[in-house]
Amino acid sequence: QVELVESGGGSVQSGGSLRLSCVASGVNFRSYCMAWFRQAPGKEREGVASICSDGNSLYGDSVQGRFTIAQDNAKNTLYLHMNVLKPEDTAMYYCAADVSMGVPFRLVAISYNYWGQGTQVTVSS
Repeated sequence: QVELVESGGGSVQSGGSLRLSCVASGVNFRSYCMAWFRQAPGKEREGVASICSDGNSLYGDSVQGRFTIAQDNAKNTLYLHMNVLKPEDTAMYYCAADVSMGVPFRLVAISYNYWGQGTQVTVSS
């Protein structure tokens, strides 16, 4: 049974940094894609970053160069390092997992069947 538990959200001023964590159980990082999504009130869920068993990472255009996704296989933990945060980064952030899929699908929410409960990130100007 897959379980994903996020932590690390909080409130930060514009330009600040946060690190999100997602502890995954029942997931084999060697055959799964892991991803971060976010959803702001009234908006669709947006793919932020993904990392898959082939070693490739993908980033959404709005976070490219500011966010970094990483995983620690020994700890079964996924991270999202967020730098130079902007007010528009404010959202609920979700960890997602599923068996590895093709590149075009890795930042698409419907590609993932397993989701965490989310952690709130609020960036003030």
